[in-house]
Amino acid sequence: MATRTVIELIDDLDGSEATETVRFALDGIEYEIDLADQKARELRSELERFVEAARRESARDAPTVRRLPPAVDTKAVRAWAAENGVEVNPRGRIREDVVQTYLASLS
Repeated sequence: MATRTVIELIDDLDGSEATETVRFALDGIEYEIDLADQKARELRSELERFVEAARRESARDAPTVRRLPPAVDTKAVRAWAAENGVEVNPRGRIREDVVQTYLASLS
């Protein structure tokens, strides 16, 4: 027995016959929509000025994983800062530049 599978694209906007699937991304979310030729041209035309002004992202432009430095003893950093006249808040997060200067002073 033979079977035949037919895939029919239906325009997602009006239910008519579609001719292509258009893929795009916005705000990190990827979309695809099935459209007839005319509507696909309209979509591309509407986006054209934004695409022309935009920067194209490539795989090498993707964000890299940043390795966090090993935990730092905040009491020691605050004591060092006080001895060296560096102003830091008595509680909460310590500025990265202060932590880096402290770590450099240990070398």
